[in-house]
Amino acid sequence: MSPSRHWPLVLRLGSAQTLAWASSYYLPALLARPMAQALGIPVTQVWTAFSVALLLSAALGPFTGRAIDRWGGRPVLMGTSLLFAAGLAGLSQAQGFASLLLAWMLIGVAMGGGLYEAAFAALVRLRGTQARASITGITLLAGFASTVGWPLSGWWEAEWGWRTACLLWAGLHLLVGLPLNASIPRAAALPTPQAIRQDGDPAFDHPSEPAPRHAAWVLAYVFAVTWFVSTAMATHLPQLLVASGATMAGAVAIGALVGPAQVAGRLLEFGLLRRLNPLLAARAAALGHPLGVACWMLFGPVAGPVFAVLHGAGNGILTIAKGTLPLVLFGPRGYGQRQGLITAPSRVAQAFAPLVFGACIERWGAGALWISSALGLSAVAALLWLRTGARR
Repeated sequence: MSPSRHWPLVLRLGSAQTLAWASSYYLPALLARPMAQALGIPVTQVWTAFSVALLLSAALGPFTGRAIDRWGGRPVLMGTSLLFAAGLAGLSQAQGFASLLLAWMLIGVAMGGGLYEAAFAALVRLRGTQARASITGITLLAGFASTVGWPLSGWWEAEWGWRTACLLWAGLHLLVGLPLNASIPRAAALPTPQAIRQDGDPAFDHPSEPAPRHAAWVLAYVFAVTWFVSTAMATHLPQLLVASGATMAGAVAIGALVGPAQVAGRLLEFGLLRRLNPLLAARAAALGHPLGVACWMLFGPVAGPVFAVLHGAGNGILTIAKGTLPLVLFGPRGYGQRQGLITAPSRVAQAFAPLVFGACIERWGAGALWISSALGLSAVAALLWLRTGARR
């Protein structure tokens, strides 16, 4: 597609992704407790239903990726807009745990084909190996999903209740998300290998060096580990800060730095790090969390802001790496299905991260950070094992 259509496409896809993340992944943080109170169930059951949705999205990721490889992102993302709307409408009508679970499972199906991985695959399907800047642009926009979603969910719940809030999110998917996804250009058929050799189309070239056989397994591990740490911090960071001696007000203030740091990290990737191979940027980003933990352990709560910035910036860059590393290592052919397979363990790790890391905090307090730091260092070591293309 022509460069003149590149940034309008990023704006449309990024806006649709902001809506998708705000109304699914970030929804329980504000509405889980009101849901539980209204339905007369423990709040843990709401989180259990949400975890089931994440597991279901992990299972469906490879299939939706294959569909995007075959038909392009437009029909798949349009379908997920309808599924998001149906799931949120069903959530607004839940009368107990069974109906709540069914609604979250429908949202989980939508998440399996409507979040970052699907948007990345749609871009690669349209732009081939030239999609890196577009992927960065989408993550820049959708990085504000919690900034937009949490205030809206909180406001709607306070004014009209959580059921109306879910209905309003469903309406936005129909009135805003569906038209945005429908505006994505139709994907043309990928050129044949013979055509690539004859025409030398750079958008669909394969990497100049074949990726080693272990590359996919390494990426799957790295993404699972880093997503586990990211979800654990998103869920438990205030609790960790309080456990290490910070006040609750200070913990909330420090935690608020993570979001802007993520956006700053993505801007850094878009600017200075854009000239580097994504593998080098990912290695530097994976060091962010362990370095932040080291500062925290050495200097105590006073280093909390430093930890939040290092962790947030590294997490922001790694979000982009989830889309660009498989592209640079394997090329665009079969990207959607491969991306779904590589990131499926990440969804599983994400689903269990709040429970597992919460148990670690109960046992070791702030010492649980040594575990997350060790996981981060293992991701760095795994990325150092990947050397294919590092010199290109």
